[in-house]
Amino acid sequence: MKMAAVKLQKSVVSQAGKHTASVIFLHGSGDTGPGLRRWVYDVLEQNLAFEHIRVIYPTAPARPYTPMRGAQSNVWFDRHKISQDCPEHLESTDSMCDHLSAIVQEEIRAGIPKHRMVIGGFSMGGAMALHLVCRHHQDVAGIFALSSFLNKDSVVYKAVENASQQPLPELLQCHGTADELVFHSWGEETNSLLKKAGLNTSFHSFPDLNHQLCRQELELLRSWILKKLSL
Repeated sequence: MKMAAVKLQKSVVSQAGKHTASVIFLHGSGDTGPGLRRWVYDVLEQNLAFEHIRVIYPTAPARPYTPMRGAQSNVWFDRHKISQDCPEHLESTDSMCDHLSAIVQEEIRAGIPKHRMVIGGFSMGGAMALHLVCRHHQDVAGIFALSSFLNKDSVVYKAVENASQQPLPELLQCHGTADELVFHSWGEETNSLLKKAGLNTSFHSFPDLNHQLCRQELELLRSWILKKLSL
């Protein structure tokens, strides 16, 4: 049964000047929009903030999460397990694409066309961003995925192969080499399969970084966002 679109809570870092572009930044499993915003602030020692770009941190609603034996968690979708080698839980992914598309529509109503939006996330948030963009919003300016992976049989690969929109938005992917939750090799493999399917991608490795954000990575992300959404 398809759920009606839920109005997601969100934390926003407003632009300093005229609003001409937007970033939607999706948190990892078990976190919240305000939690990710605070984490980014702690790592950068300031907000990820811009003169002309609004940064939106939505919160995933709590739902039963199978890898936590069905306990409630703020997750974008369910997983059968944290592995590349199992099928995707598409029912939950598809309904969340509807909920997140409502945020995209809110930005459009605020006067921001999709080619002035970047969508990305950390960990599960990066995987969610890939589903959202590659399957539903192929005309945004860019996607980013930090410490993220897709299952080996992900429908995202097929969506990229069959994309009518050309060229697709560029993907910026970053991953710590010491990640013990989402292995660096899973991130690399996801990147190479997306590239093979036809996505323009870059992959940046961060030595000794576990399943974390780091300052160098967020500074790279900041300059990449400014390149995609220049004044």
